[in-house]
Amino acid sequence: MNQFTFEAKQKTFLLGFMILGVLCLVLSYFVDSEPMHVRFWSNYLHNTVFFTGIAGISMFILAAFTTAWAGWHTGMKRVWEAFSLFLLPGLLLFIPIIIGMWGHWHHLYHWADAHAVEADPILKGKSGFLNPVWYTFGTLIIVGTWYYFAFKNRQLSVAEDADGQGVADNYWHHRKMRIYAAIFLPIFGFTSAAVIWQWVMSVDAHWYSTLFAWYSGASWFISAMAITILMMIYLKGRGYFENVTDNHLHDMGKFLFAITIFWTYMWFSQYMLIWYANIGEETIYFRHRLDNYRPLFFGNLIINFVLPFFILLRNDNKRKYGPMAIAAILTLFGHWLDFFLMIKPGTRLTAIEAAAEHAGGHGAEVAAEGHKFLSFAAGFSMPGLLELGIFLGFLAGFVYFVFKQLEKAALVPANDPYLDETMHHSVWPYPEDGHGAHDAAHH
Repeated sequence: MNQFTFEAKQKTFLLGFMILGVLCLVLSYFVDSEPMHVRFWSNYLHNTVFFTGIAGISMFILAAFTTAWAGWHTGMKRVWEAFSLFLLPGLLLFIPIIIGMWGHWHHLYHWADAHAVEADPILKGKSGFLNPVWYTFGTLIIVGTWYYFAFKNRQLSVAEDADGQGVADNYWHHRKMRIYAAIFLPIFGFTSAAVIWQWVMSVDAHWYSTLFAWYSGASWFISAMAITILMMIYLKGRGYFENVTDNHLHDMGKFLFAITIFWTYMWFSQYMLIWYANIGEETIYFRHRLDNYRPLFFGNLIINFVLPFFILLRNDNKRKYGPMAIAAILTLFGHWLDFFLMIKPGTRLTAIEAAAEHAGGHGAEVAAEGHKFLSFAAGFSMPGLLELGIFLGFLAGFVYFVFKQLEKAALVPANDPYLDETMHHSVWPYPEDGHGAHDAAHH
Protein backbone atom coordinates (compact mmCIF):
# COMPACT_ATOMS: atom_id res chain seq x y z
CA MET A 1 0.00 0.00 0.00
CA ASN A 2 1.41 3.32 -1.10
CA GLN A 3 -1.28 5.63 0.28
CA PHE A 4 -1.60 5.96 4.04
CA THR A 5 -5.10 5.99 5.53
CA PHE A 6 -5.49 7.60 8.94
CA GLU A 7 -8.13 5.32 10.43
CA ALA A 8 -10.84 6.47 12.83
CA LYS A 9 -9.68 4.13 15.61
CA GLN A 10 -6.14 5.52 15.33
CA LYS A 11 -7.49 9.06 15.62
CA THR A 12 -9.59 8.11 18.65
CA PHE A 13 -6.64 6.41 20.34
CA LEU A 14 -4.31 9.38 19.79
CA LEU A 15 -6.97 11.95 20.72
CA GLY A 16 -7.53 10.06 23.98
CA PHE A 17 -3.87 10.45 24.91
CA MET A 18 -3.86 14.09 23.78
CA ILE A 19 -6.78 14.78 26.14
CA LEU A 20 -4.91 12.93 28.89
CA GLY A 21 -1.89 15.16 28.27
CA VAL A 22 -3.96 18.35 28.48
CA LEU A 23 -5.62 17.19 31.70
CA CYS A 24 -2.25 16.32 33.26
CA LEU A 25 -0.84 19.69 32.20
CA VAL A 26 -3.77 21.55 33.76
CA LEU A 27 -3.52 19.48 36.94
CA SER A 28 0.20 20.28 37.20
CA TYR A 29 -0.80 23.95 37.45
CA PHE A 30 -3.07 23.39 40.46
CA VAL A 31 -1.16 20.73 42.43
CA ASP A 32 2.23 22.44 42.20
CA SER A 33 4.12 22.40 45.50
CA GLU A 34 6.77 24.82 44.18
CA PRO A 35 6.28 28.61 43.81
CA MET A 36 5.30 30.48 40.64
CA HIS A 37 3.46 27.47 39.14
CA VAL A 38 6.87 26.35 37.92
CA ARG A 39 5.82 22.71 37.57
CA PHE A 40 3.24 23.64 34.94
CA TRP A 41 5.49 26.02 33.02
CA SER A 42 8.57 23.80 33.15
CA ASN A 43 6.52 20.82 31.91
CA TYR A 44 5.21 22.91 29.03
CA LEU A 45 8.68 24.23 28.14
CA HIS A 46 10.25 20.78 28.46
CA ASN A 47 7.91 19.05 26.01
CA THR A 48 7.70 21.98 23.61
CA VAL A 49 11.50 22.13 23.29
CA PHE A 50 11.79 18.34 23.00
CA PHE A 51 9.30 17.83 20.17
CA THR A 52 10.11 21.05 18.30
CA GLY A 53 13.75 19.99 18.38
CA ILE A 54 12.87 16.56 16.96
CA ALA A 55 11.12 18.31 14.08
CA GLY A 56 14.11 20.57 13.45
CA ILE A 57 16.66 17.76 13.57
CA SER A 58 14.50 15.72 11.17
CA MET A 59 14.88 18.47 8.57
CA PHE A 60 18.61 18.43 9.33
CA ILE A 61 18.71 14.65 8.74
CA LEU A 62 16.96 15.04 5.38
CA ALA A 63 19.24 17.91 4.38
CA ALA A 64 22.39 15.99 5.38
CA PHE A 65 21.36 12.88 3.44
CA THR A 66 20.33 14.92 0.39
CA THR A 67 23.59 16.88 0.37
CA ALA A 68 25.58 13.64 0.75
CA TRP A 69 23.84 12.15 -2.35
CA ALA A 70 22.49 9.36 -0.17
CA GLY A 71 19.75 7.15 -1.54
CA TRP A 72 19.12 4.40 1.01
CA HIS A 73 16.56 6.50 2.92
CA THR A 74 14.45 7.52 -0.09
CA GLY A 75 11.76 4.90 0.50
CA MET A 76 10.97 6.29 3.96
CA LYS A 77 11.86 9.97 3.59
CA ARG A 78 8.18 10.94 3.70
CA VAL A 79 8.20 10.13 7.42
CA TRP A 80 11.01 12.62 8.07
CA GLU A 81 9.29 15.18 5.85
CA ALA A 82 6.20 14.83 8.06
CA PHE A 83 8.33 15.12 11.21
CA SER A 84 9.95 18.32 9.94
CA LEU A 85 6.59 19.99 9.24
CA PHE A 86 5.81 19.80 12.97
CA LEU A 87 8.03 22.89 13.20
CA LEU A 88 4.94 25.02 12.58
CA PRO A 89 2.94 23.61 15.55
CA GLY A 90 6.18 23.75 17.56
CA LEU A 91 6.52 27.46 16.79
CA LEU A 92 2.92 28.05 17.86
CA LEU A 93 3.57 26.15 21.10
CA PHE A 94 6.28 28.67 21.96
CA ILE A 95 3.84 31.59 21.79
CA PRO A 96 2.43 31.08 25.35
CA ILE A 97 5.99 30.91 26.73
CA ILE A 98 6.89 34.15 24.98
CA ILE A 99 3.69 35.92 26.04
CA GLY A 100 4.14 34.59 29.59
CA MET A 101 7.64 36.08 29.67
CA TRP A 102 6.44 39.53 28.66
CA GLY A 103 3.41 39.32 30.95
CA HIS A 104 5.44 37.97 33.90
CA TRP A 105 3.19 34.92 34.14
CA HIS A 106 6.14 32.66 34.79
CA HIS A 107 9.70 32.79 36.10
CA LEU A 108 11.36 30.13 33.97
CA TYR A 109 14.28 32.44 33.22
CA HIS A 110 15.93 34.54 35.91
CA TRP A 111 17.41 36.86 33.27
CA ALA A 112 13.86 37.89 32.21
CA ASP A 113 13.49 39.81 35.50
CA ALA A 114 14.91 43.32 34.96
CA HIS A 115 15.47 43.87 38.71
CA ALA A 116 17.44 40.63 39.00
CA VAL A 117 19.62 41.62 36.03
CA GLU A 118 20.48 44.99 37.58
CA ALA A 119 21.46 43.34 40.85
CA ASP A 120 23.56 40.56 39.28
CA PRO A 121 26.76 41.49 37.35
CA ILE A 122 26.88 38.10 35.58
CA LEU A 123 23.32 38.41 34.30
CA LYS A 124 23.98 42.02 33.34
CA GLY A 125 27.03 40.95 31.36
CA LYS A 126 24.93 38.43 29.39
CA SER A 127 21.92 40.72 28.94
CA GLY A 128 22.87 41.57 25.34
CA PHE A 129 21.89 38.01 24.41
CA LEU A 130 19.71 36.89 27.30
CA ASN A 131 16.77 39.27 27.09
CA PRO A 132 13.07 38.96 26.18
CA VAL A 133 13.48 40.74 22.83
CA TRP A 134 16.21 38.39 21.62
CA TYR A 135 14.30 35.36 22.92
CA THR A 136 11.08 36.44 21.19
CA PHE A 137 12.40 37.39 17.78
CA GLY A 138 15.17 34.79 17.83
CA THR A 139 12.61 32.03 18.37
CA LEU A 140 10.11 33.37 15.82
CA ILE A 141 12.67 34.09 13.10
CA ILE A 142 14.86 31.03 13.57
CA VAL A 143 12.12 28.40 13.91
CA GLY A 144 10.17 30.19 11.18
CA THR A 145 13.22 29.91 8.90
CA TRP A 146 13.56 26.20 9.69
CA TYR A 147 9.91 25.70 8.81
CA TYR A 148 10.34 27.56 5.52
CA PHE A 149 13.04 25.10 4.43
CA ALA A 150 10.98 22.12 5.64
CA PHE A 151 7.96 23.44 3.69
CA LYS A 152 10.00 24.02 0.51
CA ASN A 153 11.59 20.57 0.74
CA ARG A 154 8.18 18.96 1.14
CA GLN A 155 6.72 21.06 -1.67
CA LEU A 156 9.46 20.03 -4.10
CA SER A 157 9.25 16.40 -3.01
CA VAL A 158 5.50 16.24 -3.67
CA ALA A 159 5.84 18.21 -6.92
CA GLU A 160 8.38 15.66 -8.08
CA ASP A 161 5.69 12.99 -7.73
CA ALA A 162 3.24 14.98 -9.83
CA ASP A 163 5.54 16.57 -12.43
CA GLY A 164 8.64 14.41 -12.64
CA GLN A 165 7.69 12.21 -15.60
CA GLY A 166 11.08 12.35 -17.27
CA VAL A 167 14.67 12.05 -16.13
CA ALA A 168 15.31 15.76 -16.73
CA ASP A 169 12.33 16.70 -14.55
CA ASN A 170 13.49 14.37 -11.80
CA TYR A 171 16.91 15.93 -11.77
CA TRP A 172 15.47 19.46 -11.76
CA HIS A 173 13.39 18.82 -8.66
CA HIS A 174 16.20 17.02 -6.92
CA ARG A 175 18.75 19.70 -7.77
CA LYS A 176 16.45 22.28 -6.20
CA MET A 177 16.09 20.12 -3.09
CA ARG A 178 19.85 19.75 -2.92
CA ILE A 179 20.35 23.51 -3.15
CA TYR A 180 17.86 24.16 -0.33
CA ALA A 181 19.47 21.36 1.73
CA ALA A 182 22.97 22.78 1.32
CA ILE A 183 21.78 26.24 2.38
CA PHE A 184 19.84 24.86 5.34
CA LEU A 185 22.71 22.87 6.89
CA PRO A 186 24.91 25.80 8.02
CA ILE A 187 21.84 27.84 8.96
CA PHE A 188 20.60 25.08 11.24
CA GLY A 189 24.10 24.45 12.59
CA PHE A 190 24.50 28.01 13.84
CA THR A 191 20.93 28.91 14.74
CA SER A 192 20.16 25.68 16.60
CA ALA A 193 23.00 26.52 18.98
CA ALA A 194 21.59 30.02 19.53
CA VAL A 195 18.07 28.87 20.36
CA ILE A 196 19.10 25.93 22.55
CA TRP A 197 21.29 28.30 24.58
CA GLN A 198 18.25 30.50 25.14
CA TRP A 199 15.55 27.85 25.50
CA VAL A 200 17.42 25.47 27.80
CA MET A 201 20.96 26.43 28.83
CA SER A 202 19.85 29.84 30.09
CA VAL A 203 17.51 28.36 32.72
CA ASP A 204 20.80 28.05 34.65
CA ALA A 205 21.69 31.59 33.71
CA HIS A 206 25.12 31.78 35.39
CA TRP A 207 26.26 28.58 33.69
CA TYR A 208 27.56 27.96 30.18
CA SER A 209 29.10 25.14 28.22
CA THR A 210 30.66 25.27 24.77
CA LEU A 211 29.56 21.65 24.22
CA PHE A 212 25.91 22.20 25.10
CA ALA A 213 24.59 22.64 21.55
CA TRP A 214 26.33 19.45 20.38
CA TYR A 215 25.03 17.59 23.40
CA SER A 216 21.44 18.72 22.93
CA GLY A 217 21.54 18.19 19.17
CA ALA A 218 22.71 14.61 19.64
CA SER A 219 19.84 14.05 22.07
CA TRP A 220 17.35 15.36 19.49
CA PHE A 221 18.89 13.21 16.75
CA ILE A 222 18.61 10.01 18.79
CA SER A 223 15.02 10.84 19.74
CA ALA A 224 14.07 11.44 16.09
CA MET A 225 15.69 8.17 15.02
CA ALA A 226 13.96 6.30 17.86
CA ILE A 227 10.50 7.59 16.84
CA THR A 228 11.30 6.75 13.21
CA ILE A 229 12.18 3.16 14.12
CA LEU A 230 9.02 2.71 16.18
CA MET A 231 6.85 4.28 13.49
CA MET A 232 8.36 2.18 10.70
CA ILE A 233 7.87 -1.02 12.70
CA TYR A 234 4.24 -0.07 13.34
CA LEU A 235 3.47 1.00 9.77
CA LYS A 236 5.13 -2.05 8.25
CA GLY A 237 2.95 -4.16 10.54
CA ARG A 238 -0.07 -2.39 8.99
CA GLY A 239 1.07 -3.26 5.46
CA TYR A 240 2.78 0.01 4.54
CA PHE A 241 6.39 0.60 3.41
CA GLU A 242 6.78 -2.86 1.91
CA ASN A 243 10.05 -1.82 0.28
CA VAL A 244 11.61 -0.84 3.60
CA THR A 245 13.50 -3.98 4.58
CA ASP A 246 15.66 -5.28 7.41
CA ASN A 247 18.57 -3.59 5.65
CA HIS A 248 17.00 -0.17 6.16
CA LEU A 249 16.21 -1.08 9.77
CA HIS A 250 19.85 -2.08 10.18
CA ASP A 251 21.03 1.33 8.99
CA MET A 252 18.65 3.13 11.33
CA GLY A 253 20.00 0.92 14.11
CA LYS A 254 23.54 1.91 13.19
CA PHE A 255 22.61 5.59 13.39
CA LEU A 256 20.90 5.03 16.74
CA PHE A 257 23.96 3.17 18.05
CA ALA A 258 26.53 5.62 16.65
CA ILE A 259 24.87 8.81 17.88
CA THR A 260 24.25 7.16 21.27
CA ILE A 261 28.03 6.71 21.52
CA PHE A 262 28.54 10.30 20.37
CA TRP A 263 26.03 11.60 22.94
CA THR A 264 27.86 9.67 25.66
CA TYR A 265 31.14 11.18 24.52
CA MET A 266 29.56 14.63 24.78
CA TRP A 267 28.11 13.77 28.22
CA PHE A 268 31.50 12.67 29.53
CA SER A 269 33.44 15.48 27.88
CA GLN A 270 31.14 18.20 29.19
CA TYR A 271 31.13 16.76 32.70
CA MET A 272 34.82 15.86 32.87
CA LEU A 273 36.19 19.06 31.32
CA ILE A 274 34.06 21.32 33.50
CA TRP A 275 34.58 19.28 36.65
CA TYR A 276 38.36 19.17 36.59
CA ALA A 277 38.60 22.85 35.56
CA ASN A 278 36.84 23.62 38.89
CA ILE A 279 35.49 27.02 37.83
CA GLY A 280 32.71 27.98 40.20
CA GLU A 281 30.10 29.25 37.75
CA GLU A 282 30.57 26.12 35.62
CA THR A 283 30.84 23.33 38.19
CA ILE A 284 27.77 24.51 40.13
CA TYR A 285 25.56 23.09 37.35
CA PHE A 286 26.83 19.57 38.06
CA ARG A 287 27.16 20.07 41.81
CA HIS A 288 23.49 21.01 42.03
CA ARG A 289 22.42 17.94 40.06
CA LEU A 290 24.69 15.58 41.95
CA ASP A 291 23.47 16.87 45.32
CA ASN A 292 19.76 17.02 44.55
CA TYR A 293 19.12 14.81 41.51
CA ARG A 294 21.68 12.01 41.79
CA PRO A 295 19.34 9.14 40.71
CA LEU A 296 18.35 11.12 37.61
CA PHE A 297 21.92 12.17 36.89
CA PHE A 298 23.33 8.64 36.76
CA GLY A 299 20.06 7.06 35.61
CA ASN A 300 20.30 9.28 32.54
CA LEU A 301 23.62 7.65 31.64
CA ILE A 302 22.35 4.12 32.27
CA ILE A 303 19.17 4.49 30.19
CA ASN A 304 20.77 6.41 27.34
CA PHE A 305 24.10 4.60 27.09
CA VAL A 306 24.54 1.40 29.06
CA LEU A 307 21.27 -0.33 28.15
CA PRO A 308 21.07 0.61 24.43
CA PHE A 309 24.81 -0.07 24.06
CA PHE A 310 24.45 -3.71 25.05
CA ILE A 311 21.26 -4.14 23.00
CA LEU A 312 22.69 -2.63 19.81
CA LEU A 313 26.24 -3.95 20.15
CA ARG A 314 25.27 -7.20 18.43
CA ASN A 315 25.06 -6.56 14.70
CA ASP A 316 22.12 -8.88 14.08
CA ASN A 317 20.04 -7.16 16.79
CA LYS A 318 19.83 -4.14 14.50
CA ARG A 319 17.81 -6.30 12.08
CA LYS A 320 15.29 -7.61 14.61
CA TYR A 321 12.09 -5.77 15.46
CA GLY A 322 12.07 -6.79 19.13
CA PRO A 323 15.53 -5.54 20.19
CA MET A 324 15.20 -2.47 17.96
CA ALA A 325 11.82 -1.55 19.44
CA ILE A 326 13.18 -1.93 22.99
CA ALA A 327 16.25 0.19 22.19
CA ALA A 328 14.07 2.85 20.54
CA ILE A 329 11.63 3.03 23.47
CA LEU A 330 14.50 3.25 25.96
CA THR A 331 16.30 6.02 24.09
CA LEU A 332 13.15 8.01 23.31
CA PHE A 333 12.10 8.05 26.96
CA GLY A 334 15.72 8.39 28.07
CA HIS A 335 16.35 11.54 26.05
CA TRP A 336 13.06 13.03 27.14
CA LEU A 337 14.44 12.40 30.64
CA ASP A 338 17.71 14.01 29.54
CA PHE A 339 15.88 17.25 28.70
CA PHE A 340 13.96 16.91 31.98
CA LEU A 341 17.29 16.98 33.83
CA MET A 342 18.53 19.92 31.75
CA ILE A 343 15.44 22.04 32.45
CA LYS A 344 13.80 21.12 35.75
CA PRO A 345 16.58 21.82 38.30
CA GLY A 346 17.30 25.28 36.90
CA THR A 347 13.67 26.35 36.62
CA ARG A 348 12.91 25.12 40.15
CA LEU A 349 15.82 27.06 41.61
CA THR A 350 14.87 30.19 39.66
CA ALA A 351 11.30 29.99 41.01
CA ILE A 352 12.53 29.57 44.59
CA GLU A 353 14.90 32.51 44.17
CA ALA A 354 12.23 34.72 42.55
CA ALA A 355 9.71 33.88 45.29
CA ALA A 356 12.25 34.83 47.96
CA GLU A 357 12.98 38.13 46.22
CA HIS A 358 9.30 38.97 45.89
CA ALA A 359 8.82 38.17 49.58
CA GLY A 360 11.61 40.55 50.51
CA GLY A 361 14.26 37.89 51.09
CA HIS A 362 17.72 37.54 49.62
CA GLY A 363 17.39 35.53 46.44
CA ALA A 364 21.11 34.90 46.05
CA GLU A 365 21.34 33.43 49.54
CA VAL A 366 18.34 31.22 48.91
CA ALA A 367 19.87 30.05 45.66
CA ALA A 368 23.16 29.26 47.39
CA GLU A 369 21.32 27.18 49.96
CA GLY A 370 19.30 25.52 47.20
CA HIS A 371 22.48 24.41 45.47
CA LYS A 372 23.40 22.54 48.65
CA PHE A 373 20.17 20.68 49.27
CA LEU A 374 16.58 20.74 48.11
CA SER A 375 13.82 18.57 49.52
CA PHE A 376 12.02 16.04 47.32
CA ALA A 377 9.39 17.59 45.07
CA ALA A 378 7.05 15.67 42.79
CA GLY A 379 7.66 16.49 39.16
CA PHE A 380 11.19 17.76 39.83
CA SER A 381 13.20 15.25 41.82
CA MET A 382 11.65 12.59 39.59
CA PRO A 383 9.05 12.72 36.81
CA GLY A 384 5.65 12.11 38.36
CA LEU A 385 2.57 10.54 36.82
CA LEU A 386 1.52 13.98 35.60
CA GLU A 387 4.80 14.41 33.74
CA LEU A 388 4.44 11.00 32.11
CA GLY A 389 0.87 11.85 31.09
CA ILE A 390 2.00 15.16 29.57
CA PHE A 391 4.77 13.38 27.65
CA LEU A 392 2.31 10.84 26.25
CA GLY A 393 -0.07 13.67 25.32
CA PHE A 394 2.60 15.59 23.42
CA LEU A 395 3.83 12.37 21.78
CA ALA A 396 0.27 11.53 20.69
CA GLY A 397 -0.13 15.05 19.29
CA PHE A 398 3.13 14.70 17.38
CA VAL A 399 2.13 11.31 15.92
CA TYR A 400 -1.37 12.61 15.07
CA PHE A 401 0.15 15.50 13.13
CA VAL A 402 2.60 13.18 11.35
CA PHE A 403 -0.16 10.76 10.33
CA LYS A 404 -2.18 13.68 8.92
CA GLN A 405 0.81 14.67 6.78
CA LEU A 406 1.42 11.10 5.62
CA GLU A 407 -2.14 11.02 4.28
CA LYS A 408 -1.44 13.92 1.93
CA ALA A 409 1.11 12.25 -0.36
CA ALA A 410 2.21 8.84 -1.56
CA LEU A 411 4.44 7.05 0.94
CA VAL A 412 6.94 6.08 -1.75
CA PRO A 413 8.19 8.99 -3.92
CA ALA A 414 7.74 7.31 -7.29
CA ASN A 415 9.80 9.81 -9.33
CA ASP A 416 12.74 10.28 -6.98
CA PRO A 417 15.96 9.55 -8.94
CA TYR A 418 17.31 7.56 -5.98
CA LEU A 419 14.30 5.28 -5.68
CA ASP A 420 16.04 2.37 -7.40
CA GLU A 421 18.90 2.62 -4.92
CA THR A 422 16.60 2.36 -1.91
CA MET A 423 14.74 -0.56 -3.53
CA HIS A 424 18.01 -2.48 -3.88
CA HIS A 425 19.60 -1.36 -0.64
CA SER A 426 21.47 -4.10 1.20
CA VAL A 427 23.89 -4.28 4.10
CA TRP A 428 26.62 -6.84 3.47
CA PRO A 429 27.18 -9.60 4.71
CA TYR A 430 23.50 -10.47 5.23
CA PRO A 431 22.45 -12.49 2.16
CA GLU A 432 19.05 -13.69 3.41
CA ASP A 433 17.20 -11.71 0.73
CA GLY A 434 17.87 -11.64 -2.98
CA HIS A 435 19.62 -8.30 -2.97
CA GLY A 436 21.85 -9.28 -0.07
CA ALA A 437 22.87 -12.51 -1.81
CA HIS A 438 23.69 -10.59 -4.97
CA ASP A 439 25.87 -8.09 -3.08
CA ALA A 440 27.54 -10.82 -1.04
CA ALA A 441 28.46 -12.66 -4.24
CA HIS A 442 30.15 -9.53 -5.58
CA HIS A 443 32.10 -9.15 -2.33
